[in-house]
Amino acid sequence: MANADIPSAEDREFSFSTGDYDFLRSMLKERTGIELGPTKHNMVYARLAKRLRKLGMKTFRQYIEFIATPEGRDELGTTLNALTTNLTKFFRENHHFEHLATTALQEVRARAVSQGRRLRIWSAGCSSGEEPYSTAITLLRAMPDIKQWDAKILATDIDTEMVRRGSEGIYAASALEGMAPDIRNKYFEPHGPDKVQVVAEARNLISFKYLNLIDKWPMKGPFDVIFCRNVVIYFDKDTQRVLFDRYANLLAPGGFLYIGHSENLFGITERFKLLGRNIHRKIA
Repeated sequence: MANADIPSAEDREFSFSTGDYDFLRSMLKERTGIELGPTKHNMVYARLAKRLRKLGMKTFRQYIEFIATPEGRDELGTTLNALTTNLTKFFRENHHFEHLATTALQEVRARAVSQGRRLRIWSAGCSSGEEPYSTAITLLRAMPDIKQWDAKILATDIDTEMVRRGSEGIYAASALEGMAPDIRNKYFEPHGPDKVQVVAEARNLISFKYLNLIDKWPMKGPFDVIFCRNVVIYFDKDTQRVLFDRYANLLAPGGFLYIGHSENLFGITERFKLLGRNIHRKIA
């Protein structure tokens, strides 16, 4: 069923040709590695029409020509932000956080005697921050002595607006619906009307940074755990192979990789062993 909020081609406010769509598709693939299918015209139109309206432009061709100029460089960033998908919630696919608490963190703790109390976790494609904050809360609950550890969570995303929002840790109170009361009451505090903010104890564990996954990675690792969930579905197979090889290179021996429920590593890499429910351990 068509979305009633998206106008049909004949009712569109702005001219948007197949050539315009193909240009934006190609630009997104070149700059981010993300591949839009051939049938996402309505989605792209809906996300960018508001930008044309704000800039007083009449056609998508005019907009495309603008973002190709030096004056349109900032708008290009806004374009890329608009075209990347951000869908997340707290403790999404909660079995990953249960595994983190009961298995991954316990293994890190067991190694601490010989390797020091160092813990590194990366949330790749962190969106607006719900995943890394869920991770931080899991650490606080599972590791009462966490202040005695050198524990850090890196949260990265290509969408600069999501990085900004994540770093603030402010969410609609409705985002906590369905969350266990003990977690909600201990790790969130009121922040104005109908808003909450993650407590400083959890916020201080996380560094939010912009990162385009197909660019050079400045971090050195090693990471004990990497979350890369519902991210690689937007990349082609060749790009996925490169990404997972790079993830393996940054993971500590035996480190864990969590991927999304609709993703798998079959035919992509042999450097991980599937433990079940999209939980993988580095083996090479």
